Amino acid sequence: MTHIPQEAIHLKILGRVQGVGFRPFVKQLAQQHNITGWVRNQGSVVEIVAEGSLKELSYFKEQLITKAPTNARIKELTTAQLPTQHYTEFTVLTSQNTPLTAPHIPPDYSLCDACLLELKSPTNRRYLHPFINCTQCGPRYTIMHQLPYDRKATSMENFEMCQNCLQEYTDPTDRRYHAQALSCPECGPILIFYQNDLIIKGNEPALSATITALKAGSILAIKGIGGYHLCCLASSASAVSTLRERKRRPSKPFAVMIPVKDNNDIDAIHHYANPTPLEIQQLTSPERPIVLIRKRNNTRIVEQVAPCLDEIGFMLPYSPLHHLLLAGVAEPLVMTSANISGEPVLLNTTEVEQRLGRIADAFLHHDRPILRTAEDSVYRIIANHPQPIRLGRGITPLEFELDFTLPKPLLAVGGEFKNTIALAWENRVVISPHIGDLGSPRSIEVFEATIAELSKLYGIEIHEIICDAHPDYHSSRWAHQSGLSVHTVFHHHAHASALFAEHKVNNEDLLVFTWDGTGYGPDKTFWGGEGLLGQPGNWQRVSSFKPFRLLGGEKAALEPWRTALSVCWEIDQDWSDCPYESNLLKQSWQKQINSPVSTSVGRLFDAASAILQQVYKADFEGHAPMYLEARANNTMGMSIELPLTNASRNLWECDWSPLIALLQDTNLSVQEKASAFHTRLANALVKQVEQINKDRDFKAVGLTGGVFQNRLLTEQVQRLLSEAGYTVYLPQHIPGNDAGLSYGQIIEAGYRDSKQK
Repeated sequence: MTHIPQEAIHLKILGRVQGVGFRPFVKQLAQQHNITGWVRNQGSVVEIVAEGSLKELSYFKEQLITKAPTNARIKELTTAQLPTQHYTEFTVLTSQNTPLTAPHIPPDYSLCDACLLELKSPTNRRYLHPFINCTQCGPRYTIMHQLPYDRKATSMENFEMCQNCLQEYTDPTDRRYHAQALSCPECGPILIFYQNDLIIKGNEPALSATITALKAGSILAIKGIGGYHLCCLASSASAVSTLRERKRRPSKPFAVMIPVKDNNDIDAIHHYANPTPLEIQQLTSPERPIVLIRKRNNTRIVEQVAPCLDEIGFMLPYSPLHHLLLAGVAEPLVMTSANISGEPVLLNTTEVEQRLGRIADAFLHHDRPILRTAEDSVYRIIANHPQPIRLGRGITPLEFELDFTLPKPLLAVGGEFKNTIALAWENRVVISPHIGDLGSPRSIEVFEATIAELSKLYGIEIHEIICDAHPDYHSSRWAHQSGLSVHTVFHHHAHASALFAEHKVNNEDLLVFTWDGTGYGPDKTFWGGEGLLGQPGNWQRVSSFKPFRLLGGEKAALEPWRTALSVCWEIDQDWSDCPYESNLLKQSWQKQINSPVSTSVGRLFDAASAILQQVYKADFEGHAPMYLEARANNTMGMSIELPLTNASRNLWECDWSPLIALLQDTNLSVQEKASAFHTRLANALVKQVEQINKDRDFKAVGLTGGVFQNRLLTEQVQRLLSEAGYTVYLPQHIPGNDAGLSYGQIIEAGYRDSKQK
């Protein structure tokens, strides 16, 4: 018999390789290639010692990458030769809690096909088990205390596995081998239904009571993966209206979860919406986000779900509990965050019952602790690309590599609204899940907890903080009170830098239009309609809009009628249809009292919506612009140009004044006016590009900021610029709204510091 020489190698694998079934995969792969040795989690990496023939070791190394589990993301594999130890088998060793090396935290994963099949199989012992999972699906980020990813480091640590589960957990051939959240009806978490004095414990009876309550038109608070949802029948006008009244949310659209036969049931969505292939692809992706899709008329989903809008945020069931609920109710369900007016979603059972007691008729709890929030991610397809509106469950923590190396760790604390934080060290940056608006104690509590938890998970000690230049943002105040070194970044510079870095524009100048609500500018006015040319760390303002005043300051964002008055007065006109008394306001405006200057395109959208009698008072951020877009008839509309002047220092300023006459033209319908408003702004942007390009050399244009979440406007601009020969960049992985500020702050500060050296 020919003796085959044995070799030994030591491998270390960095990346997202914990919580994805990587060790079971390594063991099975080793057995296929007659390799002995061991694998273990060591801190944040997977460590392997492998012995075998040179040929088989070569195949083994190659297939570690090419056949890795679907959810794995390998960043680096290092190899070193070792003397052979003559191992007789391949084993999985106990994890070592060594210092973290480039950790990668896995997000939460939606239910896989194999587990869904078992969930629905009466002969399977996990039939109808609301917490079924395996190495390829189930919670990760929301139940993880720390790395290494072992059961004792998760909120499943107090659930002792039964003998059957333990056998699966220790069987290398089983797909639940080392599945840390593993459980079954005998040993896993349980559901608890609570209504008034009625308490029902046990998965089947609690689930049955929940389904009965939902069918009866009740509103329930239901505990999920990253928090609670408020839930009711989307087909019940009375239930949805009651939810709106109790939650004090008159108009903001609700998301809807629809029942499906299986994970790939694309026919289900066609009953309620008219999706494009790309929208279906995003909806059915493993991340299972909410996707904004045009709704169909005359379906069982009532108008009150998304009043006056032509889109609904749809999502598919992503947890076993959701699949069971939707199958039992057999109706679309409203699934909206269980929170109070923009705060982060609630986690704690006692707090949920106390704070949502006036909203929910009943509660469905479970006893698996949620360690941190993760709201549902939200996307909209714009110009044939998915654009994130909110990043959360299934996607975050979201990581990118930097084009530079930081000398010390940085924390970026984002803005005031749609807050996220970003943690950066060496050449890595990690973006947190959506936190929300920072105007409440609960929001600040979650903001601080997220900073502490991400720092702990990644083993990073923060040395410096980057914040928005606005002195009154809660995030900026927190930064300046932290006792650490603080650097500021201007709002729109952060927007532009985020887009620049996302598309890796390299050394070419990029013209970025940053149109949004408002952001504090270097001239101490509130920008929101700017064109910035250059690169991170060196942006030059080259275009803007004619300034106007925001009546009442921050109140203008909540009451669009104020901006409508202001822009009319700015051009010496009165708005005769104003529904509110304005004499005292005009005196304040004339004396420039509490009326800061702004160039915001977002506020111009507000004014247009108010003048067209769509929205006088905003129920939510983006309320007025969303209604205006929904009224437009999706045509290019009237193409009359807005005046453009060289205001100062090659700053090309667009005059919005003709828009007011358009909006007050009684010969045009609301739909025609709304369409023409979009078209004139699109043409104005292209005209600014052409004028700037006469003196400056650039080939690409970026569109970011909340205004460019408007599909009608953005697609018109994208088409016109593409026809003119420009490359157009849109946000694709980082939200263009304020949720992307933290990432942009890291980029802007990093480039700025590197250029100063």
